[in-house]
Amino acid sequence: MKKIKLGSSDLLVTPICLGTMTFGEQVDEATAHAILDRSLERGVNFIDTAEMYSVPTRAETFNTTELIIGRWFAKNPAARQQLVLATKVAGPSRGMGWVRNGSPDLTGADIVAACDASLKRMQTDVIDLYQIHWPARHVPAFGIMYFDPAKDVAVTSIHEQLQALGGLVKAGKVRAIGLSNETPYGVHEFVRLAEQHGLPRVASVQNPYCLVNRTVDNALDETLYRLGVSLLAYSPLGFGLLTGKYDLTGPTGEGAPANGRIARYESVRKQRWGRPEALEAARRYNALARQHGLTPTQMALAFCYTKWQVASTIIGVTSVAQLDEDVDAFGTTLSPELLAAIDAVRWQLRDPAV
Repeated sequence: MKKIKLGSSDLLVTPICLGTMTFGEQVDEATAHAILDRSLERGVNFIDTAEMYSVPTRAETFNTTELIIGRWFAKNPAARQQLVLATKVAGPSRGMGWVRNGSPDLTGADIVAACDASLKRMQTDVIDLYQIHWPARHVPAFGIMYFDPAKDVAVTSIHEQLQALGGLVKAGKVRAIGLSNETPYGVHEFVRLAEQHGLPRVASVQNPYCLVNRTVDNALDETLYRLGVSLLAYSPLGFGLLTGKYDLTGPTGEGAPANGRIARYESVRKQRWGRPEALEAARRYNALARQHGLTPTQMALAFCYTKWQVASTIIGVTSVAQLDEDVDAFGTTLSPELLAAIDAVRWQLRDPAV
């Protein structure tokens, strides 16, 4: 796989990134280490995690994924030198009282303390890409469709957050910075303030991007293109909706495989991925894939792997077999006729998993 430069940074990453949020919840440590071993064998040089993982986040497993990765690095010190390591500092707690005692903000001091804790958990001296997991300010995300000015409250400024991130870069603890679950406004403001004050420029934005959620294509894509910021696409399989395993379930996913995230976790069902409209759209796309001689997984991943908007696609797996299936899909091409058919479905159903 040819490596891609992230934004204006010096980070060179593979177009596939291993997401690790299943480690410590759906995936035990031994399996997680086997997945990490296999990912490296398959040539993937990019892994992504977060201080809040595993998912769905809860007090008992908060920070677990980083600890699992740290113990893998301790067993495989050479692996750390081969990988681009990305992690994220959680934004405001969003009801998670175990995140900075339920703070409704993300201050510069919070960012520095969280980075130091992540470095310790992962047993490393530097984080290659350090990202803000979601904005401190109110934004439409995680199933919230609209910006509501009434919910806009005073929080730590983007400038102060950038200063903290800049301090981490200057101290050699972080190589590059990024954002996640961001809006066009947020990206523009981070870039504007960085350029105005000589602070680090964001290299990437990690947002959902898949067949049932293409909101990136509604303005953020132009922002990223014109500002030279790379997109890291997460949930390319729509939390499993785009694998086909929910196609024969009920209208809200009842009867789904017991080990699937939508069946297993009520919090997921209540969010964007569990909407009946998202399941119906996924069934349409999955049927389209089969009509064109592809598995639903192949088509959904190829859609992300081949889009100009996407620098690297984050794949989350629960087994080595799933990892191999997802990596094997790289190189699959979608015909112009199939891409037109995909757009036709979107025209009718839009983005139901927003």
